[in-house]
Amino acid sequence: MPGCSLSILRSAMLLAGGTLAAGLALPATPVGAVETPAATVPTPPPLPPERPEALKPPVAEPAPPMPPARPPELKPAVAEPSKEPSKDLAREPSKENGRDKPPESGQEAGKEAPKETATEAAKETAKQTAKPEIPSPPPAPPARPPELSGAAALALKVTPPDDSACRTRLKRLGVEFEPLPAISEGQCTAPLPLKVTKFADGVVLPQGATLTCRTAEALARWVTEVQIEADRTLKHPLTALELGGSYVCRGQNHDVDAKLSEHAFANAADIMGFAFAGRASIPVKAMPDGSEEAQFLGAVRAKACGFFRTVLGPGSNAAHANHFHLDERERNGGHRLCQ
Repeated sequence: MPGCSLSILRSAMLLAGGTLAAGLALPATPVGAVETPAATVPTPPPLPPERPEALKPPVAEPAPPMPPARPPELKPAVAEPSKEPSKDLAREPSKENGRDKPPESGQEAGKEAPKETATEAAKETAKQTAKPEIPSPPPAPPARPPELSGAAALALKVTPPDDSACRTRLKRLGVEFEPLPAISEGQCTAPLPLKVTKFADGVVLPQGATLTCRTAEALARWVTEVQIEADRTLKHPLTALELGGSYVCRGQNHDVDAKLSEHAFANAADIMGFAFAGRASIPVKAMPDGSEEAQFLGAVRAKACGFFRTVLGPGSNAAHANHFHLDERERNGGHRLCQ
């Protein structure tokens, strides 16, 4: 038995030694340690999500820029209020409790001197910036130069416009005319009048007409239209115009107190009637509706509105019931009076 126990003890020691050697060969692992996979962190880290628009705070609008400050030289001078004591108070010594107050010392008077100087300077500035006073009564206007007053002013003459181009056009239209001396009867004037006696195609003015060149040209162009209308409506050629007047120094509608008529400037003509070859003449007056005479007079009257600035006749007023008044009176904006 003692030999058996010794062999068993030897075997146990060998087994323990092998186990210890195997334990020394393995790496040491701490107790309770758990192996976990290594986490990968991105570099740089991701940005947080953007805040929704509904949760964003409102953005304040920038304040409008302030205007630049006014330069000192453009600022108005402000007069300082006067701080001078009244003259009566300066002359009379103040009394307190029945006793005279002693005069101020020289040091205190010296302090008031700069204030008085500033006040006087402000008053001078206010005087310079104040508006000048209007004298009463206001000064009389300067005297008129001698050459523009009295007989010298009446002797002044205005050079009439050159109408040579207009006269050339009259000749091309077949108008027969002759120049007349300048007309000057007070305020009735015509510097370059013409005496017109015949139009194209032998249409005559038995009495002749004293007109300006511009009015004579308008009349000649209108007579051409009258000839066309006579051939179309009456089937008879026009031979003459019966003229009631051209230049006459008078007021409108023969009223001496009225404004001067365009007749007073040789700028108008009164047509009393029309003469034709092979038929009776047609006077200017109200004609039965639908007649050849009414149709002819209505057509030539409408044509006249294209050549003259003023056209009056039967129906306009009582003063023009028996003639056509045609003139070249200028009005504002080129307005024409066609009645």
